[in-house]
Amino acid sequence: MNYLDIDYIEPVFRPPSEARSLILQVTNGCSYNACTFCEMYQQPQKKFRPKPQSEIEDEVKRVSSQEPNITRFFLADGDAMTLSFRRLKDILSCIRENFPKMERVTAYCLPRNLKKKSVEDLRELKELGLTMVYVGCESGDDKVLECVKKGETFDSSKDALLKLKAAGIKSSVMILNGMGGRKFSKQHAVNSARLMNETQPEYLSTLVVSFPMGEERFRDGFNGDYEPLSQNELFEEIRLLIDNLELENTVFRSDHASNYLVLKGNLGEDKQAMLNKIDLALNKPGSIPLRQEWQRGL
Repeated sequence: MNYLDIDYIEPVFRPPSEARSLILQVTNGCSYNACTFCEMYQQPQKKFRPKPQSEIEDEVKRVSSQEPNITRFFLADGDAMTLSFRRLKDILSCIRENFPKMERVTAYCLPRNLKKKSVEDLRELKELGLTMVYVGCESGDDKVLECVKKGETFDSSKDALLKLKAAGIKSSVMILNGMGGRKFSKQHAVNSARLMNETQPEYLSTLVVSFPMGEERFRDGFNGDYEPLSQNELFEEIRLLIDNLELENTVFRSDHASNYLVLKGNLGEDKQAMLNKIDLALNKPGSIPLRQEWQRGL
């Protein structure tokens, strides 16, 4: 319970850019929850369950009576977009009715969440305030996606991103640096860049794959044939990714706590500057400040 009288089933996660948004937990956990790299929803209390509409409406009304001027909202948990078009429409309508100054609503989204939603459905959700979703593509390489049991492919991710673009909903895409290990590093970088080039997301970010609870489950997907990348190899992989990107106007961020090297800019105008920074980190150690292990917050 917090001061706004909302009951959360913890832990609750949100993107860093949603720090000032009201988090509405419209589902608990993740409907898929089989990705071997993800530990977010493994706890017993995070078994997937949509929250009843009546509970959502009660919370929205209670918060509105306390803080009616809230403008930003994030729909949790892992993939709120798995809810039906009708449910999402009802939730967004309720937010709009109770918060007249509402400016935007965002949510996590798996590509599979959009298979049964038409472009017209998504356009209507956009008109109700859903302006952006965070899409965990993780990789554009089918072999890497298979190894980590993502349940998606290059084509399924591409279809989802293009459907969002056609509806006018912005995409913030995540790619995981190092997810393919040494064996698949090159194809992971090249095919991830290809996916981005063919979909032109508005936002793109990377973080370094990590396993605070251990790597065993993840390694099993590679039949034990997984070697993590060294720091320099991580830099080489992200350099290959950026070098292969041909983006017209995408905000790029590689500044998550897991990243040793912070990169920010717009692709493509800042592409060469980012490549130059990576080259300095690789070829002139100490010339570029890097996050130390104790700073990475993992």
